[in-house]
Amino acid sequence: MNIEVTSNPQKEDLKTISKGIQSYNQQHIPDHVVFEEDTKFAVFAKDDNGKVLGGIRACAFWNYCIIELLWISENTRGMGIGAKLIEAAEKFALEKGFSYMRTETLSFQARPFYEKLGYQVFGELPNYPKGYTTYCLYKTLI
Repeated sequence: MNIEVTSNPQKEDLKTISKGIQSYNQQHIPDHVVFEEDTKFAVFAKDDNGKVLGGIRACAFWNYCIIELLWISENTRGMGIGAKLIEAAEKFALEKGFSYMRTETLSFQARPFYEKLGYQVFGELPNYPKGYTTYCLYKTLI
């Protein structure tokens, strides 16, 4: 056996490990959950000229919607745009049948913002990145 580390994996090799974990998961959870496709979506706040002032990049699967990124332009922070973006993402998630939201934020970012919107910390990763803490948060939608 050879152990190989690569920063340029072959698509077929990645497909093999994906199919392998799906096969294993089928022994424990229903097929419709194992093979559920990711729902990818975005929410944008734009000015009247179509310029992006902020937004969310998200994906959802296995009953959770994951906010991957949330950004608000510096000059529009504190105007409630972030809360409106979150509200729109949560509404979309509920309409698609997802029951929970999940995200991560760094110690210098938005933990109080998320907590104000009902998110709860369920985990911390110290020194990720070095010198900071990553907070993992979730919210029940239903």
